Amino acid sequence: MTFLLIYLAILAAALLSVPFLKVMAKGLVTVAAVISCALLSSYLAGNVLVGSEFEIIMPGTLVTGEVPIRIDALSAWFILVINFTMITGALYGLQYMKVYREQSANLSLHCIAYLLAQSMLIIICSVQNSLVFLFAWEIMAVSAFLLVIFEHQKPETLKAGINYLIQSHVSIVLLTVGFIWVAYRMDSYDFKAIGEFSAAFGGVNSFVLFGCFFVGFSLKAGFVPFHTWLPYAHPAAPSHVSGIMSGVLIKIGIYGILRMILLVKTDFTVLGYFILFVAVVSGVYGVMLAILQHNLKKLLAYHSIENIGIIGIGIGLGTIGIGMNNSLLTTLGFAGALLHTLNHSLFKSLLFFSAGNVYQATHSMNIESFGGLIKKMPHTAGLFLVASLAICGLPPFNGFVSEFLIYAGLYNGLGNSAPTLVLAIVASLFGLALIGGLALLCFTKAFGVVFLGTPRPCHPPQAELPAEANAATLVPMYAIVALMLAIGLFPGIFLEALSAPLAAFQAKMPGAENVAALPENVRQIATSIGWCAAGFLALAGLVIFIQQKLAKEKPLAIAPTWGCGYVGDASRMQYTAGSFVRSYRKLAEPLFSIHKKKRPVEGIFPTDGWQETHPYDKAEAWLIDLPLRKLKHFIGKFQFLQNGNPQFYVLYGVVFIVLVILIPVVMGSIGLLLKFLNQL
Repeated sequence: MTFLLIYLAILAAALLSVPFLKVMAKGLVTVAAVISCALLSSYLAGNVLVGSEFEIIMPGTLVTGEVPIRIDALSAWFILVINFTMITGALYGLQYMKVYREQSANLSLHCIAYLLAQSMLIIICSVQNSLVFLFAWEIMAVSAFLLVIFEHQKPETLKAGINYLIQSHVSIVLLTVGFIWVAYRMDSYDFKAIGEFSAAFGGVNSFVLFGCFFVGFSLKAGFVPFHTWLPYAHPAAPSHVSGIMSGVLIKIGIYGILRMILLVKTDFTVLGYFILFVAVVSGVYGVMLAILQHNLKKLLAYHSIENIGIIGIGIGLGTIGIGMNNSLLTTLGFAGALLHTLNHSLFKSLLFFSAGNVYQATHSMNIESFGGLIKKMPHTAGLFLVASLAICGLPPFNGFVSEFLIYAGLYNGLGNSAPTLVLAIVASLFGLALIGGLALLCFTKAFGVVFLGTPRPCHPPQAELPAEANAATLVPMYAIVALMLAIGLFPGIFLEALSAPLAAFQAKMPGAENVAALPENVRQIATSIGWCAAGFLALAGLVIFIQQKLAKEKPLAIAPTWGCGYVGDASRMQYTAGSFVRSYRKLAEPLFSIHKKKRPVEGIFPTDGWQETHPYDKAEAWLIDLPLRKLKHFIGKFQFLQNGNPQFYVLYGVVFIVLVILIPVVMGSIGLLLKFLNQL
C-alpha cells in the first residue's frame, strides 16, 4: 500500500506542476516522474517474478465494488517491458521535442498525456476489476490520441488520430460487452468471474466470450484485419511516441489476450488453431505490405503488424500445447511469444528513434529522397543496422532467440501424430520462414536506400544537413542495444525470469503439478544459443579487426561511382526504394491495390521521366472504405429532410412532440388491453 501511495503522489505532483513550469523544466519533470514511477512499479514486478504474487484489495464504489489489484507473473513481465521502453522513450523525447519548445501549451498537454499513458498501462496490467480496467483503458486510448496528434495543425495527423480514436472505442465497446455479459451472469466485476463463467456455461458460450475479448484486444494489438489504424497513427506521431506505441502500447492487446487464455476454460486446441491462423496471416500480410512502402515510418508500422503475427504464432502454439497436454510445446510457444514481446519493444523502438533522427536531419520520411546519410549520421546508421539485423531474427541479437524458440516449438509439434496439427505446423513453418525472408528484403532496401549510396538530386546537399544527433539522444538508443545484446548472449537469464509466467500457463494443463515450468532441454537450448552468439560475435570482431589492419596498409582512395561507361549523374543511377523491390512488387501486385503514376523515360540520361507507385491496403478498402461508402450513400437518401426551409423544421418539431405524447399513451393502452384480456 505504501508503494501505491508514493506512486500516486509522484504522479499527481508531476501532473499538477507540468502546466506551470518553464518549457525545459516540463520535460525534466516528466522524465523524472516517468523514471520514478517506473522504478517503483518495477521493484514490485521484480519481486513478483522471483517470489509470490502481490495483491491488495482497494475500497471501491457502490458501482464497482471492491477493486482487487493483483500483480502476478504475467503482469510483472509486461510491467517491466512497459517501464523500460517508456523510460528510453522519455529520455529520447526530451531531446527530440526541443525543436518544439515554442509550443508551450502543446508540450504541457503532451507531457501530461505521456505520464497518463504510462500509468494507465501499469494499472491495466495490475487491476482485476473489469469496470476499473475499462476506465483505465479509456484514459490510455485518449492519452495515446493526444500524443499522436501533437502536430494537430497537419490535416493528415488529425485524420490519423481520429481514425485511431474511433477504432480504439470499437475495441472498448467489444471489451465492455464481454465484461458486462460476465457481470450479468456472475454478479461480479472481478476477473475471477470470467473463469467461473466459462466453467459454469462452457462450450459455445465460453468460446464466444473469448472471441469477443480477442477481437477487442486484437484491435489494440494490430492483428489483421484489425490493423488499419497502425499505418496512419505511427507515421503521424512524434518518433518517441511511435516508439512507445509500437513497443508497448500495442503489446497491451497481447497482454489482454494472454490474460483471457489464463482465465477462460474452453477447448484450447481449437482456440490455438484459430489464433495460429490469424497470426500467420497477420505476419505474412504485414511484411508483404511493408516492403512496398516509401514512407520510412509507415514501413516500420507494417513491420509491427508482422511482429505481432510472430508473437501470435507463439501464443497459438502454446495454446495448442495446453489443449494437447504437451508441456514442451506449451513452454516453447509461450516462452517465444513473451520473449518476442520484449524483443520487439526493444528493436522496434530503436528503429523509430533512428527514423526520428533522420527526420530531424532531413525533414522528410520519404525513402526515395534519401541516400548516403551514413556519411553524416554514422551512429544513427549503425543503430538502425543493428535494429534491422535484430528484427530479421539474425544472431547474435535478441530477435534470433525468441524466433528460435518458436521454431523449436513448431518442430516439436511435427512429432505429433494428429494430422490437423501437423498440417497447421507445416503451414506455420512456411509462413514464419516467408516472414523472415521478406523482412530481410525489406530492411536491406530500407538501410541501403536511406544510408548507403550518394545523396539523391531531390535531397538537400549533404553540407546543408545537420550533423549527427547529439549524445543525449543517442544514450537511450545505445542502452537499448546493450539490452538487445544481453538477451542475444545470455538468453538463459531471461528465460529463467520467464519461469513464473510460464508456470501459470503450464497450470492450465491436467497434471501440471508435476511439470517443470522451464524444462531442462529448454535451458540447454538457451545455453547453446548464448555460446553460438558469443562465437559469432567473436568471429565478426576478428574479421573487422583484420579488415582494419589491412586497410591501414593501403592508402584510402575516394572516387566517383563507376558509371558503366557513361558519364551522367551517378546519383540517378543507383537503386531507388521502388526499383529495388520491383520484381517483388510485380509478383505481389495481384494481392494489393498498387496505383501507378509515370511519365515515359526518353534518352540515356532523362531529365523529366519518372514513375511513382502508391500501395494501398485491400483490407482497409474492403473493411473500412467500402462500409463507409455504403453508409454515406444510405444517409444521403435522407438529405431531402435538410432542405433549408424553416417551415419544415417547425413541422419536424411538432411531429416529434406529438410522437413523444402519443407513444406512451398507445403503449399504456396496449398494456391495459392485454391485462384486461388476461383477466378474461
